[in-house]
Amino acid sequence: MISFVGAGPGDVDLITIKGRRLLEEGDIIIYAGSLVSKDHLNFCKKEAKFYNSASMTLEEVISVMEEGFKNSLKVIRLHTGDPTIYGAIREQMDLLDEKNIPFEVIPGVSSFTAACSSIKREFTLPNVSQTVILTRIEGRTSVPEKEDLEKLASYKASMALFLSINNIGKVVEKLKKGYEREDVPVAVVYKATWEDEKIIMGTLKDIEEKVKEAGINKMAQILIGDFIEGDYERSKLYDPSFTHEYRRSSK
Repeated sequence: MISFVGAGPGDVDLITIKGRRLLEEGDIIIYAGSLVSKDHLNFCKKEAKFYNSASMTLEEVISVMEEGFKNSLKVIRLHTGDPTIYGAIREQMDLLDEKNIPFEVIPGVSSFTAACSSIKREFTLPNVSQTVILTRIEGRTSVPEKEDLEKLASYKASMALFLSINNIGKVVEKLKKGYEREDVPVAVVYKATWEDEKIIMGTLKDIEEKVKEAGINKMAQILIGDFIEGDYERSKLYDPSFTHEYRRSSK
């Protein structure tokens, strides 16, 4: 069995209990060395074999998995954050399917939720936004035209941008056009939950300058929307005048 495991955003204690257990039992660990904290490897067996996928091709990764499976070894594919978001796991799973090699996917804490937790906010506020858009700006990997950042920003929803901080100027330009204002709150969280985490708060008007001054050009989430600052309505969930299955109205 091949286990795709989400390592979480950075802090090694933010991996799931199931993910940690699998790491402890793994015979072969293939980890995304450029993004996953190596401290995770301290929980592995001393006799486990480690492969850093940062220097491997897809075919090389699959070859290691196939060899491990043939030898009845437990193979752990350790991805950063949650493997189902920008994890490039579909192509791995499809090749495993072709080879009739069984696998499972263990979810993890994503960097977008970790970043929102770091700034102590909530993406979905009543009368502000009940929608969160996860996306990225086009780079070496293209983005479908219908998902252009300017078009998505026009919905005025809460947004979390992955893999975009190195193009902050273009990001700001498109967001200003989409939101149709430049005072929209923005938070840039560098290495959320890592020991060297940095948080930069601003608006579309000044965030580019602040980010460049801080020298941040990778491993950062860009959070955008009025959920960061501004007024919102009280939730109905704990409103004394609101009745639901478990509570009667006090009025």
